Amino acid sequence: DKAIMTDLFHNFIYLPIYNLVVYVLDVLPGGDLGVAVIIATLVVKFILVPVSLSAIRTQRMMRVIEPELKELRERLKDNKEAQAREMLALYKKHNVKPFSSILLLFVQIPIVLGLYFVCLNVAKGIDASLLYSFVPNPEFVSPLFLSLFPVATGSIVLAVIAGLTQLAQAWYAIPVPPKSTAEKPSMQEELGRTMALQARFVFPLLIGAFAYTSGALALYFAASNVFMLAQEFVVRTFYPKPKEV
Repeated sequence: DKAIMTDLFHNFIYLPIYNLVVYVLDVLPGGDLGVAVIIATLVVKFILVPVSLSAIRTQRMMRVIEPELKELRERLKDNKEAQAREMLALYKKHNVKPFSSILLLFVQIPIVLGLYFVCLNVAKGIDASLLYSFVPNPEFVSPLFLSLFPVATGSIVLAVIAGLTQLAQAWYAIPVPPKSTAEKPSMQEELGRTMALQARFVFPLLIGAFAYTSGALALYFAASNVFMLAQEFVVRTFYPKPKEV
């Protein structure tokens, strides 16, 4: 039921994150709303670290074993049953759980959406009716990040920063597969290459444009991207390097 899902999202995701942002805002000297948004974003991202690191590791290991998977698909293209059996054996050998990353993504989505909407709404003003009894309503809220950039309205500087951090994250974390030399490349190969190119060249522009609608959203995107860059660095440090990277 849609109403039940909405209530669950509001009570167990939106309200806790909303109160986290307001609490951080209350204890911050100067009541800088922009800094509160960044801190709350990082806190939520830290909570999701076990989930997101597992997903990144799975994606990276999938790239590591991709040459073996490609050879396997070609060798057993006429025997789907044997192909599926050997693929599962390969996943088990490398301790890869490809479907777990999809499940983990669905776990993250409502939390990230909650954080996104909180950043958007807190910038418009604090609703005291949403606060828990132990969370005080801040006496002063600065509408300027670092006393320079507006948080509630658009800021071209913050929007550019959000777009640039997205560009850096995409270039560092999303490799573009080499163009297939096959006479007729598979749909999977073409789709993967197209999506990677869009992530590098189109998505940063979209994020920058979207971030221009609100300084709070720009700070949310920038903090998220920097955090994801750090996560990718950790995974690259402790897990094998894919052959095609």
